[in-house]
Amino acid sequence: MISAAQYDRLARALPILQRADPELVREFQRNTFFARIPAGKDVFVQGDYADAIALLLSGVVRVYKIGETGREITLYRFGLGESCILTANAILGQQSFPAIATVEQDAEAVMIPDATFRDWVNRYELWRSFVFDLLAQRLLGVMLIVDEVTFRRMDARVADFLLARSRRQNPIHVTHQEIAAELGSSREVVSRILGGFAGQGIVRLGRGVVEVLDFPALESTAVV
Repeated sequence: MISAAQYDRLARALPILQRADPELVREFQRNTFFARIPAGKDVFVQGDYADAIALLLSGVVRVYKIGETGREITLYRFGLGESCILTANAILGQQSFPAIATVEQDAEAVMIPDATFRDWVNRYELWRSFVFDLLAQRLLGVMLIVDEVTFRRMDARVADFLLARSRRQNPIHVTHQEIAAELGSSREVVSRILGGFAGQGIVRLGRGVVEVLDFPALESTAVV
């Protein structure tokens, strides 16, 4: 059970709940529970049974796959007011979780048990619309990742990653391995590309740090 204050926090993050009828509000408060999940904890790993789905009130969760070669690729992240489509799919299809979901930033979440989640999808059109909209949005994002991995040059993808991260922080505190895991490549490939950027004076490399020096040149590489 969650408190009225916790429900209000979630409703502010998910405006769709502000349109919920009184019966769904009562069920939401009665059948869900609050959880704090520390950074670094795996919510699910591949093969787990998904017994509940999280709606985040704070924090960030990264969902990723590890291939047979050991390479990682980030499928998506979700944060405030969002949830995990792979968990929703696993619950609706009563299948095991097909990836790994790890908390990147300390998270607070309202957890919905699997049976309750399926019941609401069947009985409440408002909730069903929310779930299907979530699935559609995330599917588009995953398709864009597939397109990037399949058709876009790796140097352009690395440049795009650096541009996005440098808008928040420059120098960027990130290792070559972390960039490789994010983009689904190998550390060796990423290191070679970064070394080329450094040789052109586009970036400066340090231990666990990449500093962007020439934004126009990096932007030109990103659009290739």
